[in-house]
Amino acid sequence: MTTASLLRGPRTATFGALAAAGLGFAFLRTFYSAKPSAVASAHHTGSGPVDAAEPAGPQNMARPTASSRVFSSGLSMVSLRLKSCEEVTHNVKRLRFEYPDPQAVSGLSVTSSLLTLSWPHGSFFPAVRPYTPISRLDEPGHLELLVKQYPDGKASTYLHSLQPGQSLRFVAALPGYPWTPNKHPHVVLIAGGAGITPVYQLLQAIFQNRADDQTRATLVFGVRSDRDVLLRTELDALADKFPGRFRVVYTVSHPEPGSPFPQGRVSKELLARVLEHDGAATVDNAKVMVCGPPAMESALVGTGRFGRTPGVLEELGFRRDQIHTF
Repeated sequence: MTTASLLRGPRTATFGALAAAGLGFAFLRTFYSAKPSAVASAHHTGSGPVDAAEPAGPQNMARPTASSRVFSSGLSMVSLRLKSCEEVTHNVKRLRFEYPDPQAVSGLSVTSSLLTLSWPHGSFFPAVRPYTPISRLDEPGHLELLVKQYPDGKASTYLHSLQPGQSLRFVAALPGYPWTPNKHPHVVLIAGGAGITPVYQLLQAIFQNRADDQTRATLVFGVRSDRDVLLRTELDALADKFPGRFRVVYTVSHPEPGSPFPQGRVSKELLARVLEHDGAATVDNAKVMVCGPPAMESALVGTGRFGRTPGVLEELGFRRDQIHTF
C-alpha cells in the first residue's frame, strides 16, 4: 500500500465495503436492463450508451420531495438525466444532470464524490468510477461534473457519449476529508490536471461561507498545456474577490507560444517559493491537500510503506499528518 493509499482512509474504506458487496452487481445488472424504453431500442446504434433515454419511472429513479436531499451517505441508487453538456476542451466535458425536483439539493458533504455506474456497450462488467461535482453542493435542481476522457477509460468514454435526455446512475456518495469552517488557518491545495475538481469544491465551500469561515487558501495548479487549465475563469474570479485570503499559482509544463502562464512542473523549488510568499510553511497546523496523477502524488507525498521514501512536502517541513490526498 502506498502512502497515498494510507492517506485516503474514508474513501478506501468505502470502496472496501462496496467490494465486499460485489455480488450485488448481479442485481444491479438486472436493475439496469430490466425495462429498456422503446426509444432506447429504436435508436441504439451499438456505439453509444445502452440505456439511452431511459424512463424516469419509480423503478429506476429516486424522487426526492420538495427541498429534499438527493443523496444520502452510503448507497444511493439515483438515476439522473443529463440536461446539457459543454465541450470544454478536446477531451473534457462539463455535464449538467438535473434532479427530478428542481428545489432539491445534493445533500453531499464538502469534498464528497459520487460513485457512478455505467455499462459501456460490449463490456461484460460495469464501469464504476467516482467523480467529484463542481457545482455548489447546496445548489438546487442540478449537479455538474467535469469529466476528462482518457484513451482507455471506459467510464469516461461512456459519460462523454451521453446526450441530453439520457441518464446516468449514481450508486453511492463517498465522503471525503471531514471539513469544518476554520478547521485550519491555511490550506495549501496542490492539483494536477483533472485533480482540480475536489479542490474547487472545497474552495467553493470555504468562500461561499463568508460569515463563518475565514480560512486562507493557496492553490498551486499544474497542467500540461494551456488548454488544460480547467476552471480558470472561476478560480481567477475567487482570487479577485478574496485577494487577501486566496491566491492561485498556475504552472504549465508545455506552454504554447505567447502563453500567459509560467513554464514548469509542480516542483520542490516552486512550492518553496509559494509557501514562503504566503507564509504557509510557518503555520504548524496548516493543511496540505493534493489531487493529481499518481506520479505527481507519489513525488509530493512519498512512496512505500516500509523503508518509505519521503516526498517533497515532508522535505519542505510538513508532517505526514498535515498531508491529505483526495
